[in-house]
Amino acid sequence: MSMTLTDLRIVTPSEVHDGWLTVDDGRITRIGRGNRPQDGHSLGGRLVVPGFVDIHSHGGAGGSYPDGEPVTAAAVAAFHLDRGTTTTLASLVTAAPETLARATAVLAELCDQGVIAGIHFEGPYLAAKRCGAHDPALLRAPDRAEFRSLLKAGRGHVRMITIAPELPGALDLIREAVAEGVVAAIGHTDATYEQTIAGIEAGATVATHLFNAMPPLAHRSPGPIAALLQDERVTVELINDGVHVHPAVLRLAIARTGPGRTALVTDAMAAAGMGDGRYRLGPMDVEVSGGVARLVDGGAIAGSTLTMDAAFRRAVVDLGVSLVDAARMTALTPARLLGLDDAIGSISIGKYADLVVLDDDLRVDGVMKRGTWVRPPSPRHG
Repeated sequence: MSMTLTDLRIVTPSEVHDGWLTVDDGRITRIGRGNRPQDGHSLGGRLVVPGFVDIHSHGGAGGSYPDGEPVTAAAVAAFHLDRGTTTTLASLVTAAPETLARATAVLAELCDQGVIAGIHFEGPYLAAKRCGAHDPALLRAPDRAEFRSLLKAGRGHVRMITIAPELPGALDLIREAVAEGVVAAIGHTDATYEQTIAGIEAGATVATHLFNAMPPLAHRSPGPIAALLQDERVTVELINDGVHVHPAVLRLAIARTGPGRTALVTDAMAAAGMGDGRYRLGPMDVEVSGGVARLVDGGAIAGSTLTMDAAFRRAVVDLGVSLVDAARMTALTPARLLGLDDAIGSISIGKYADLVVLDDDLRVDGVMKRGTWVRPPSPRHG
């Protein structure tokens, strides 16, 4: 099927320009400037950005990926898709081995169906002192045999694992993960600067929600933050919800890493898209008040209620990031991290037509995945 969209403001990897584009069989085949073709579908001058890529999301619309329920997981993915996330990893939290294996098998089926793009294990190999919203009773030392069993349950769909590099056996597990094609991330860690460097040298290439669940940066004890920021091999996740990290600190981090090493993530939990109240994140009880999720027991921040469209909008409006750089941080950089940037992550000829139409307030007005509208633009624009 062929479709031409016209009267667009297109955000490409290098600029924003007025023009049009053609989609054939789910892929972008032509991108033009200026006057529209006569047979096109006008979007009324709306902004079009690449579909968002979220590499760290636990839930939304009242459900959670860690629940291990296929209908629930599909509903979570559909909720985020409606907000412009056309590619997402399903993030699991620390749990008992059999619970993790069962949830992994369920999510692997959804990967087969193209509902989600892969699985991220945020735990169980995390530091107890920096456990955040993970159950400390279920944390354990890196176990390569368990990891192999999870890989088997995932049937090739395990994409990322977060590890505290200071734990016994962590460096060996990082090396094994990378050898198996799994992205190794450093997070929920109490590591020193030197221990973090060792984790990077072992193959870790991501900082899981930088600044959160790790020691603060100090001038005599730089810890993991300095190590992760300074190494050009590392992509840093940032949660841009106005709660997890102060905007001034976000600006500093982005100034250091640039959009090519920054991936905005949601870390969303079940309450995303819902109201305040009680929810679950894996085995933990969470209270959401004013849109902020915290553990009932202890008050630690427990994920977020963020969606990727809001992260994009906050980057532009609150952080002063350009549209081009915001698109890179919400799409191209995470796509590259997953090795998918040849097919998604930017509005480029040959890539899938994963597109988000935004109105003048940078709010979602339409979503296309692989050339099909999953949320058609409002009638007055399309």
